[in-house]
Amino acid sequence: MMSSQHFIPPMNYGMIEEDLYRSGQPNELNFPFLEKLGLKTVVWLASEEPNQRFLDFIDDQEIQFHNLGVISSVSTWDPITEEVVLEAFEHILNPHNYPMIIMCNLGRHRTGTIVGCLRKLQKWNLTSIFEEYRRYAGPKVRVLNEQFIELFDTDLVRVPVNRPKWL
Repeated sequence: MMSSQHFIPPMNYGMIEEDLYRSGQPNELNFPFLEKLGLKTVVWLASEEPNQRFLDFIDDQEIQFHNLGVISSVSTWDPITEEVVLEAFEHILNPHNYPMIIMCNLGRHRTGTIVGCLRKLQKWNLTSIFEEYRRYAGPKVRVLNEQFIELFDTDLVRVPVNRPKWL
């Protein structure tokens, strides 16, 4: 009997743009799915370290790991900072890092804030940006994150000459 492999995406998984994804922290059930993406880079935003099994997976797959969560907060409830968004964009706007996934613990608030700021950089209107943020945040929408996105100054972002084609 042939065994069929199941590909299960991590919670709050989604495609942001071609070869750019988002999700919450994966578990072992998600590893075969992530392998299919052929990831080169993980941008980690959670204030806590990812679990060891995920770190081992990243290591085994030779994926670059950028932990931006540690510089962002004292508590898991702190909104993300401008500094973290700009540092995340250093990685996100470099096509050499693709395929890439942006993650925080549940894939809701920090990831959603980064994606919201990215959408603002792409000149999406705020209604569409907030609709996408809320779709992932569910009933746990944080007004502070929406306010952060609204007030985020895209002029601070250094857009490289060699940037992703969707920007």
